[in-house]
Amino acid sequence: MSKMLTTDHGADKSVVDLLRFLLDTEKVSGVLTLRKTNTSGSLDYGLLTRSQELDRAVPLMPVMPANAAQSLSLITPTQKPIAVVVKPCELRGFVERIKREQGSLDNVLTLSPTCGGVIPLDTYIKKSKDNLTKDYYKQVKAGEIPESIRPTCKACEYFVPMTADITVSVVGEQNLDSKCRFILNSDKAVSMTEGFGSVENGDLDAKILDDHLKKREKEKKALFESIKFKQDGLDGMIDVFGKCIGCHGCSRVCPICYCLLCDFESRNFDQNVSLFEKELEQKGALRLPPDTLFFHLGRMSHMSFSCVGCGQCTDVCPADIPVASVFKKIGENTAALFDYVPGKDVNEDIPVLVFKEEEFKELGE
Repeated sequence: MSKMLTTDHGADKSVVDLLRFLLDTEKVSGVLTLRKTNTSGSLDYGLLTRSQELDRAVPLMPVMPANAAQSLSLITPTQKPIAVVVKPCELRGFVERIKREQGSLDNVLTLSPTCGGVIPLDTYIKKSKDNLTKDYYKQVKAGEIPESIRPTCKACEYFVPMTADITVSVVGEQNLDSKCRFILNSDKAVSMTEGFGSVENGDLDAKILDDHLKKREKEKKALFESIKFKQDGLDGMIDVFGKCIGCHGCSRVCPICYCLLCDFESRNFDQNVSLFEKELEQKGALRLPPDTLFFHLGRMSHMSFSCVGCGQCTDVCPADIPVASVFKKIGENTAALFDYVPGKDVNEDIPVLVFKEEEFKELGE
């Protein structure tokens, strides 16, 4: 059984108090967490080294201005310990980047909540933030799926952190406003929290989480059924991605797209007038901008099996393409062929790096 630390304060205050304790006792040199940037409710991720800066911290806010996996890649490995508060999909995304030598868990204490999901940025910006978060937490405390969250969040089965040092129990916690339970999953967590509060044996409530998982599985089935191509093959893909304007915003916010220079943004894909003229001669018409479908197919083949379903790509798409839902469905189908769960184990190789002689026999010799 795991170790558990319980506080007599609400979850938000308790997490901030723990982060402040870690800084004040110099157990960590910095803290990465969500924070308010102004009085209107704008948020960003900040790396904080002074205790007073935590006055603006909102570590459990159900918003994702960016996927923190990208930021962690930039600042790790660190010479001194830091604490980070990230959502389960962000932690899974970071683990996938570590496998690609794009970061490290050395000197990092990870805190992650059982996640109720993330509110889309557009919804968060346009609606009353107080009412939005109030309704959100009302449903989360009851173990329900909030109506306001991203479609991929509703369908996410991995809302319990897989590799976090400390899990903050949120989903199904009726007393979330007055108590907080920290599950200490590692020796590092036990050592770092020593002196913050009394520790006893304890774990997450399996029944509450199992009941919630069944609701997520139902949502996932509905989401995948909704992602149906009207036609097979390329014609079906064109139906979905035909609105793409070629901004490449989806790849820029994706925690798995890590290349310093994306091939699709290199000179390899500069407009070739002679090629265009040849295509015009053959087809009589040419789509502009060109190669948008090729871009999505390329991204899919490179990283879809590592997609963590964070939903950032759909959030930023100006053409309202359900990129995240499509990638989640295709990615999970691909990963299942290898019995692979993205971000589950930092020591497990990604499928493209593994060769097995006995594999895919059903396809023939």
